[in-house]
Amino acid sequence: MHEQKPIDPNYTTRVRASFARQEVMKTIGASLVELSPGTAVIEFSHDRSLTQQHGYIHAGVVTTVVDSACGYAAYTLMPENSEVLTIEYKVNFMAPAKGDCYRGIGKVLRSGRTITVCSGEVIALEDGREKVVASMLATMIALVR
Repeated sequence: MHEQKPIDPNYTTRVRASFARQEVMKTIGASLVELSPGTAVIEFSHDRSLTQQHGYIHAGVVTTVVDSACGYAAYTLMPENSEVLTIEYKVNFMAPAKGDCYRGIGKVLRSGRTITVCSGEVIALEDGREKVVASMLATMIALVR
């Protein structure tokens, strides 16, 4: 993968402000912990209120986090006067989401003028071990205001 160059030199402020407006991220207790051109990392801790009937983090929560990580990775490379929206994604669940905390990582594979393709994964961390629990391929669109 080649080095990504942001169009907007103030992308960090813009992306973090957008993330702060996402009420769903507040609801699940997620934080945007890393941001660089073409990459975003979101973390959240295990919370029983986010689990399904077997005690694993619900697939909808896992998908929400990795979708946002991909979206914000794409947004780092979009113009200042734009907004980002997901237009398509595919998720593969590799293992039950069981851990102490989780990390959703989004990376840009190709950034175009309007369409950006990203890959993402969610990693469960438990007892110092990491396990990939989900993998995503996503397509984002830049909406220019």
